[in-house]
Amino acid sequence: MRNLLEAGKLLLVDLAATLFFLVLYLLTHNVALSVMLGMALGIAQIGWRLARRMPIDTMQWMSLFLVLAAGTVTLITDDPRFVMIKPSVIYIIVGVVMLKRGWINRYPPPIAIELVPDIAVILGYAWSGLMFFSAALNLIVAFNFSVRTWSVTMSIYGIASKVAMFLIGYAVMRTIGRARYRRRQLQDATRELADAITADSTNGAAPGSIHSAITDDLVKAGNAS
Repeated sequence: MRNLLEAGKLLLVDLAATLFFLVLYLLTHNVALSVMLGMALGIAQIGWRLARRMPIDTMQWMSLFLVLAAGTVTLITDDPRFVMIKPSVIYIIVGVVMLKRGWINRYPPPIAIELVPDIAVILGYAWSGLMFFSAALNLIVAFNFSVRTWSVTMSIYGIASKVAMFLIGYAVMRTIGRARYRRRQLQDATRELADAITADSTNGAAPGSIHSAITDDLVKAGNAS
């Protein structure tokens, strides 16, 4: 699941310019200054990656375009809400990407993919649903409340919702995975005992000793799980 956390950094990076604008606006209450510095940060992010010859994916170019577009309209209209709706656009784009079946299977360890691939698919759709819900909530708060209320609400919600989703998903996959692992161990032990019974019966072993062996091995298998 560590890889999933690394992937979550993408959303934070894409929202960095917006968060930077938010902090500056709360400190200075100057829309023009906050927007221009937010746009500068968006450009600097891409420039830094270009200077280091690091790959720039489509999502990062899209984020820069949204920063510049929303910032320009905000400067023209002097209305910070155009910047405030940018996270909704990012959420929608990420939500659409997460609709791809099994996208989350790239992140859990191999044993989890082996035991709970169906659960991973369901969690992938749950993440997508969270993104769409977050996009809608951001629009509602942005258009109906003050910038300060929006900043506090969406900052707390943005962090808390994703941490909660991650922890719930991890707990569900781990719980179901361990249960299935135990069941598989027990089935393997039962199958081995059945083979042993067949072999012992052929060799004329006493039924009592076979029954005792079955009981002992099943108890060991249960304790080991």
